[in-house]
Amino acid sequence: MNPFSMQGKTAIVTGSSRGIGRAIAIAYARAGARVVVTSRKADACEAVVREIEAEGGHAVAVGCNISSKEQIAALVERTEAAFGPTDVLVCNAAVNPFYGPMSEIGDDAFAKVLNVNILSNVWLANRVAPKMAERGGGAIVVISSIGGLVGSRTLGAYAISKAADMQLVRNLAVEWGRSGIRANCIAPGLVKTDFAKALWDNPKSLSAALDASPLNRIGEPDDIAGAALLLGSDAGRFITGTTIVVDGGATIRGEG
Repeated sequence: MNPFSMQGKTAIVTGSSRGIGRAIAIAYARAGARVVVTSRKADACEAVVREIEAEGGHAVAVGCNISSKEQIAALVERTEAAFGPTDVLVCNAAVNPFYGPMSEIGDDAFAKVLNVNILSNVWLANRVAPKMAERGGGAIVVISSIGGLVGSRTLGAYAISKAADMQLVRNLAVEWGRSGIRANCIAPGLVKTDFAKALWDNPKSLSAALDASPLNRIGEPDDIAGAALLLGSDAGRFITGTTIVVDGGATIRGEG
């Protein structure tokens, strides 16, 4: 049996109308999963569903603002109605409304980052984990960032939230491991998405990113989808409570 198969599994992928989330949703569907494509924009989700169905996969679109606990509950309920209980949860949706030093970020913007990037992931995990446990297991994958591993002059609040996500999966792994639930993070480096366009579309910051990369390139969404497939499938059945860095080597690059 192919250990990377997700045949018969139901997966929720948040923020999956574009970028990394879209790539993960498509990769899961190609591996056989029934996928719930969700973001705030239902129309954009429907477009991804059509892509998946055109390849013979199974998916539904559910509009959801993950900053709302009520909408998260509705998302899970609609997933269960369409495909049954969730086997794999991918927490990919995130925000970063401020670019600059923490000394200048407003309280509302800081609170939004923490609520969307951390608290919503807690709500999602707490909603799906009990039924995963009833069935003997499941997988939770949180998309973090290498920003959670280093200091930053411009992404302070975002980096704090991504470091917290790394601790979140450690806690979830300990709390739910004996029920067969695995929880892990993926920490991408700079990836060519709309979310990170301010970085890769700027010649100066792009040049710095390329200089720091042993592979001399930035990531593509599909580069992250491969790691998500590992962690969501039986291929990653002995991996839990950890963070897999997928950054082309940027964080290990020394001087010279």
